Amino acid sequence: MFVKSAILLAVVQLVAAHSTFQKFVLNGVEQEQHFAVQIPANGNRPIRDVTSTSMICKDGAATDDQVEVASGSTVGMQWWRSDPDIDGASEDPNVPIAPRHLGPVLVYIAEASTAGEGAVWQKIFEDGLTNGTWGVDNFRADSGVISVDLPDLVAGDYLIRPEIIALHQASEVGEAQFFLGCGQIKVTGSGSVSLPSEGVDMTTVYSPTDPGILIDIYSEDLTEYIIPGPAVFEGTTSSFNVSSKKASVSNTTTTTGTATKAMPTTLSTASVQSATTRRATKAAATAVAMAASSKSNPSPTASAVKVVEAATTTEVDASSDSGCSSISDLPDTFTIEEFISWLSDASQGSASKVRRHGRAFTF
Repeated sequence: MFVKSAILLAVVQLVAAHSTFQKFVLNGVEQEQHFAVQIPANGNRPIRDVTSTSMICKDGAATDDQVEVASGSTVGMQWWRSDPDIDGASEDPNVPIAPRHLGPVLVYIAEASTAGEGAVWQKIFEDGLTNGTWGVDNFRADSGVISVDLPDLVAGDYLIRPEIIALHQASEVGEAQFFLGCGQIKVTGSGSVSLPSEGVDMTTVYSPTDPGILIDIYSEDLTEYIIPGPAVFEGTTSSFNVSSKKASVSNTTTTTGTATKAMPTTLSTASVQSATTRRATKAAATAVAMAASSKSNPSPTASAVKVVEAATTTEVDASSDSGCSSISDLPDTFTIEEFISWLSDASQGSASKVRRHGRAFTF
């Protein structure tokens, strides 16, 4: 039998290793926290639904601020796992993101007047898999800063959108995790490059079955990686500040710089339900194993058991009265089988209301 508090603490630890774009770095100088950065509505939790409008700017609200950058200059974007203004200071070793969240890093840009809506985005940076090193590896090596050299853009207001695609669970449909955010920049100078009138729409550019999104990165047969999305906009050269970064051998894409991709494959309710149930069962098994290793001291802090994020487990609306299981259905002590059954029932009961954003169970 296991104590509920120990399991809940284990689940808290499972969902803690995410990341958000929080400030600009210009000429090596960190700008003010959140200045000209749209704070995402769901914090550091990932997006899994590639057709969601959250894929545009993660539902961040536009700000009145802009950072001024010269045309053709380098813009740095600093990420951390936790937000000091929200979560307080963190000494988490997973800063800026957990090392197991392997995958590509990309950056897109659009004119600010579009609010990012529609086929208006151009990719200006990508880093996939190079000789066994992932974009996220380079991102971590550079302390969570993504540095991109802007094209020689005409002066004006733009949105810049860095993105990380974590593929550690992406062997199943709908399990790739997208971390992204938008910043607001004012380009100055006498640049002459205008963005093409037609770009990509962030709600249709990816499909959940794209080879770079539905993939087992731990397969021994993985010899190349196809970066999702369009080709990098011509005339753009960007990199991380990592001197050992090598040229890509197999960073290929499936579209041209201005071509949009086909609408994503439609998934049936049954397939979504099945994937959600599998995620619940895997999370349960991991959580139970973690709790078992620490059950000699099963008394986590009150704050640790007060809220349990469900971003990597069942993503169930705990306030729903539609027959979904709630945490109150789980006894204070229970077997592994009872815990897995509870998570599975909760996910199945909410298949029609699957949430792609983090949710919290409050006790």
